[in-house]
Amino acid sequence: MSDRSADGLAGWLRGWGPAVSMASRNLRRNRVRTALAVLGVCIGVLAVAALGIFGNVLALGADDAIGDIGTQVVVSPNADAGVESLSNADVASIRRAVDGAAGGGAAVVPLYSDSATVARQGDQTFATVYGVEEPALAYEAAEGRLPERHRQGAILGAGIAEDLGAGAGDTVEIAGSQVRVIAVLVESQTFSPVAPDDAVYLPESAFSADGYAQALVISDSGEAARVAADAIREEVNAREERVELFELAALVDEINEFFGLLSTFLLGLGAISLVVAGVSILNVMLMSTVERRQEIGVMRAVGVARRDVLRVLLAEAGLIGAVGAAAGTLLTVLLVAGLVVAAEEVDAALALDPTNGYYLLLALVFGVGVGIVSGAYPAWKAANERPVEALRS
Repeated sequence: MSDRSADGLAGWLRGWGPAVSMASRNLRRNRVRTALAVLGVCIGVLAVAALGIFGNVLALGADDAIGDIGTQVVVSPNADAGVESLSNADVASIRRAVDGAAGGGAAVVPLYSDSATVARQGDQTFATVYGVEEPALAYEAAEGRLPERHRQGAILGAGIAEDLGAGAGDTVEIAGSQVRVIAVLVESQTFSPVAPDDAVYLPESAFSADGYAQALVISDSGEAARVAADAIREEVNAREERVELFELAALVDEINEFFGLLSTFLLGLGAISLVVAGVSILNVMLMSTVERRQEIGVMRAVGVARRDVLRVLLAEAGLIGAVGAAAGTLLTVLLVAGLVVAAEEVDAALALDPTNGYYLLLALVFGVGVGIVSGAYPAWKAANERPVEALRS
C-alpha cells in the first residue's frame, strides 16, 4: 500500500470518530424516539436468535435421540422374487460385499427369527426370539457376558428382563423349555428395527428354519452404511433382486432435512421482526433529517463536506442498530440460561451447544446491518440536499 493510500485510509478512519460522537449527541436529543427504535431492533434480534437456537436445539435433540440408527442396514429376503429366506450363500455374498466396500469396518449379523412365550415364576410375556451366532458384534451386556460364539443359554433384552424380573444366572421358560439366562442386554437408547429390548436371543441351533430371516449390517458411520448398502445391491442383486434393503441412514437424512427446513422457517419468522425494526429506523431517520433540515443546511453552508454529513447520519443509524442488536443478543443469552436453570426437561448440553453461537452472531450482524441499511437512504438524501434550499425551508 502506497503512503498516499495509507494516509487516505487513516484520514477516513479518523473522520468516523467525530461522526460517532456527534451522532451520539443527536440521538440523546430525542431519547424516546431513539429508545423505541432501539427496542424494535432488540426485539427483532431476540426473535432471530431465540428462534434460530430453538430450531437448532430441536435438530440436535432429534440427532441425539435417533443416535446411531443411521449406521445400520437391514437386509431381508425379497418375497416378491420368491425368496423366502437368506441362505448361507446369500450371507456369504453380503459379507464379501460389505468387507470389500467398508474395508472390514462393518459387521454382518444374520438372524433367525420366530416368536414365543417367555415365562418365569408365574410371569409371562410374548417376545420375538432371534437366533444369533455372534451377539457381541451387535450388542452389549448389562449383566453377564456375551459369548463370542453363542452355543447355549438365552440372552434377554432389557425390557423382557425387567418384565420377568430375570437376570443373568436365572432360568426362564421359552416355548415350554427351561433355558438359563447367560446375559441381559444394555437398554437400547435408540430406535432399532430388531427391537432388542423386547427380544430374546438363542443359539442358531435352537432353530430348524432353512434360512435366515434377515441380516443386520452395522457400520461405524452413516456414510459407511450407505457404501455397504450400495455394495450389497451390486453384489447380491447382480442377477436378480434377491434381497431388499432398508437403509436407516436415509431415514436420518430425511429427519435432518426436516429440521433444517424448520430452522430456516423459524429464522424467517424472526427476520420479519427485524424488517419491521428496520422500517422503524427508517422512519426515525427520515423524521430526524426533516426536523434538522436547516441544521444540516447550515453545516453544508459553512463548509462541512457531504461525506461528513453522510457519516454522522449513518453513524446514528448504526448506533441504533448496534445498541439494539447487543441488547437483543444479551437478552437471548439470559433467556436460554434461564430456561436451562428453570426447566428440568431442557437438556443443558443441547442449549449450550457451541453451534448455537452461530445464531447469536447471525442475529447480531443482521441487527447492525438492518440499522445501517435503513439509515442509508435518509443519510444520502440529507447529504445531497442543496444548502440554499435547506436554509429556505
